[in-house]
Amino acid sequence: MTSSEPRARRERLIGLLVLGIAVVLLVSSVTWFGSDRSGVGIGQVVLGLVLAAVGGFLVRRARPR
Repeated sequence: MTSSEPRARRERLIGLLVLGIAVVLLVSSVTWFGSDRSGVGIGQVVLGLVLAAVGGFLVRRARPR
């Protein structure tokens, strides 16, 4: 086991956590649009997309070469 393996595993786990948070934000944003608070819903969608991009980047970066 090399020293980079635990780091890659940690990056992958953090990336998956961030992706999970992004999914929850994106799915739950629908409730804000339904309650006539579109501004909060749009903000939540934007934040969810940013977190999805960061999580995807971390998971992809942690992939073994």
